[in-house]
Formats: sequence, C-alpha cells, structure tokens
Amino acid sequence: MSRAVAIIPARGGSKGILRKNLREVGGAPLVVHTIRQALASSSVDRVYVSTDDAEIRDVSEAAGAHVIHRPEDISGDTVSSEAVIHHALPVMRAAGEFDLVVFLQATAPLRAKGDIDGAVATLNREEADSLLSVSRSHRFLWRQGAQGPEAINYDPAHRPRRQDLEAQFVENGSIYVFKPWVLERFDNRLGGRIALYEMTASAAFDIDDEIDLVVIDLLMTRRFG
Repeated sequence: MSRAVAIIPARGGSKGILRKNLREVGGAPLVVHTIRQALASSSVDRVYVSTDDAEIRDVSEAAGAHVIHRPEDISGDTVSSEAVIHHALPVMRAAGEFDLVVFLQATAPLRAKGDIDGAVATLNREEADSLLSVSRSHRFLWRQGAQGPEAINYDPAHRPRRQDLEAQFVENGSIYVFKPWVLERFDNRLGGRIALYEMTASAAFDIDDEIDLVVIDLLMTRRFG
C-alpha cells in the first residue's frame, strides 16, 4: 500500500480576496475544510500546510495539520505551486518516508467523502506516476481563430444534442497526486504516466472572487450542513 502525505498551500496574501484562506465558508475557515478532508482520508499519513502567515499557521495547527513555514521569496503572487512543493519536500521527508504526494488546493474545497482516497486508488490501479482531478463537461466550446470565431469540439452546421457530445474533462484544481520523483525530474506536478480522477461537476467551482465565496458557501452548506 502506498504511503502518502498531503500538502496544502495557503499563503496569507491574496490579490482577489483579502485573507481568502481564512474566510468562513460552510461554517469554518476555507483552509480548514481541506485539512479536515485530508485528515479523514485513509490514504494520507500526514497533512501539511505551507504558509507564510501566523494566523493561518495557528488555525491550521488547531485543525490538526503540521505547518511548514514558507519564506518570503516563495510567497508572492507569481510563485508557482511547484516551488512551494519543492520547498516542502525535504521537511516532509524528515518526518518519514512516503511514496506519494497529495497536493490539495484550499480554494477548490468541494470534495465528496472518499474523493482523496479514490484519487490515490486510481493512480495505484492504473499504475500511473501522477494524477489530476477533473470534472466532465458537455459544453459547446469556441475559440477566437485567425479567421474569426471557430468551434473547437463540434460542427456548428450539424449541431448535436449536448448530451451526445464527446465528453471533455476540465481540470478542476482540487486534487493532484504524484510520485516525488515526478516533481524532481520534470519540475511539474504532472509527468510520467498520467491518470484522471473524475469528480462531480460542482467540484469545478473554485474561489477567485467574492461571488465565488457566496456560491461555495451555499453549496457546502447544502451538501455538508
């Protein structure tokens, strides 16, 4: 059985929403929902939060997570998630060996019970090296081409029923699972043999602005309240 650790990035600053990771949704600070979900997973041995913020540190520790202090040079708006995980890896390894990293984004908290375990099981079953969570989409997609607007996934002259479209999958940003060597070799959370873990359509909701907070709060209250 693969041993996994979970890492949740949660910096104090936010360009769109002030103190986003501490805003209350569904009856708890945003970051706490993801901590609780990771702790409830039978696949995850330890849960870490990477943060530069003292209040997030205190809230995360109270919720049961270990906290990794993130230095200022990897705490800005333009810093990649991969840089954060690179920084966290040696700290997590110092506490014990593991085979998989489960990377969870607090801004996409609509995970059903069992989603984290399901993602890890999918990676193992498919003998993959990395995995991303997705939500199924049957939307009609367009892009702005060189000659004007053009359809991407259907022929407008022979418009199909929406349910007959070939399924597309949207990366929902909720769950990533990967073997540590994938990050170290590719400087990317995805690499090697990649698997998909399908989640519900609602899992594609994430938090970028104040309206998203209202929507997520409503969905969490109805699903988990």
